[in-house]
Amino acid sequence: MNERDLTGRVALVTGGSRGIGRACCELLAKSGADVAINYQRSEQAAREVGELVAACGGNYHLCQANVSSPEEVQAMVAGVEQALGPIDLLVNNAGIFDYVSHEETTLELWQRTLDVNLTGAYLVTWSVKPGMIQRQFGRIVNISSIAGLRPRPMSIAYSVSKAGLISFTKCVAEALAPHNVRVNAVSPGLIRTEILDGVEQETLDQLVDSTPLGRIGEPDDIAQLVLFLLSERSRFMTGQTLVASGGRVTLP
Repeated sequence: MNERDLTGRVALVTGGSRGIGRACCELLAKSGADVAINYQRSEQAAREVGELVAACGGNYHLCQANVSSPEEVQAMVAGVEQALGPIDLLVNNAGIFDYVSHEETTLELWQRTLDVNLTGAYLVTWSVKPGMIQRQFGRIVNISSIAGLRPRPMSIAYSVSKAGLISFTKCVAEALAPHNVRVNAVSPGLIRTEILDGVEQETLDQLVDSTPLGRIGEPDDIAQLVLFLLSERSRFMTGQTLVASGGRVTLP
């Protein structure tokens, strides 16, 4: 694949101001795409990502929106299309995580987690898919988690939302396949993002010890898979979930 094979494409990355989203934005720009960077609160961080995109030769657009709000999502998509053009590529990356016991899993926490992690992906996808169907082209990648593949008693709401996202990927992929819209997912394992900031070093060491490849993943490890799924190198793939966990989780 040519390094700039996404030239002329417009990508929207939700939660694009940090972590995996930031790495995706930069890599997409290096591949020739113009990038819309969604954020909710981290405007300065989003601007820094925009500067990275510009340094790679791409145009960028910053779009503040809570992905769980239908009104804000609609306004965001309209703004991106006005600034950069029709959206060809979508990365549903925005998400929240709480490491809490079942006693602490309140209805409010449950609803908020599913609203952002699962309903957010639905709202953004449903906002961009009419244009993709009309143009008979679209590529969507949902960022799930290995928490959606194995029991996680200390993150019940998060795990359920990520499992739902895998099912969402399969269902939407089959529904949109006749329109040349491919939908796939990536399920990362332990990745070096802000989620790890509050984790004790002893816990991290234990997690690394249980990882066959013997390290924590980097955001770019996931961004490379996202790029593959958005590119034509994966042209015969849809409805799939790629696991990138350093070997901590393997599928049958």
